[in-house]
Amino acid sequence: MKRLSIIMPVLDEASRLRTQLAKLQSLRLLGAELVVADGGSGDDSATCCAGLADHVLIAARGRARQMNAGAAASSGDILLFLHADTELPPQAFESIIAAIDGGAQWGRFDVRIDGRHPMLRVVERMMNLRSRLTGIATGDQAIFLRRDLFERIGGYEEIPLMEDIRLCARLRREAPPACLREPVSTSARRWEAHGVWRTVLLMWRLRAAHYFGAKPELLARQYGYRSDG
Repeated sequence: MKRLSIIMPVLDEASRLRTQLAKLQSLRLLGAELVVADGGSGDDSATCCAGLADHVLIAARGRARQMNAGAAASSGDILLFLHADTELPPQAFESIIAAIDGGAQWGRFDVRIDGRHPMLRVVERMMNLRSRLTGIATGDQAIFLRRDLFERIGGYEEIPLMEDIRLCARLRREAPPACLREPVSTSARRWEAHGVWRTVLLMWRLRAAHYFGAKPELLARQYGYRSDG
């Protein structure tokens, strides 16, 4: 069995996917397994993975469904869920193995938003602090966990939004997270497309609505996801 399986859900990411996968080849050389779960892309995302991933599968659309399918197809005893627009720090493999071997059941990285707007520095610091205080991480923070724990809690709830928040809430009841300070770098494309403050306010509103019981399907539409995803 592999020690680490990287699960990457993708949808219409052909413009960046080969570059992102190329950056993960050093981890494959260390023994990591790379599984890409495509949600039925309309571009040639799946073709872009040729020679750069151990497994490429077509899954039902929806990030949670894709990540569950990718986990089921993987063989590692540690699972790392990595978004296609997020890059790992150089020592990610060693840091994850050390955290798990040191007794952690699950964890996440700090995050840096890859953009120049000065407010993004404030946003990323707020995200990291909130995550550290609450034990709740977002998918952009590259959540990792033991396979047996993932299977015991039933994987991701297959909902169209907030699947990462729901997962962490259940994981937190099992054990506190390992909060790795090395930052992953995640794309600022949504912040830049919609405006920093507008995006911040939208996310606060969606999180508050989720806390008070709003349906994930409604929140996904407000976030801008297509009705089929």
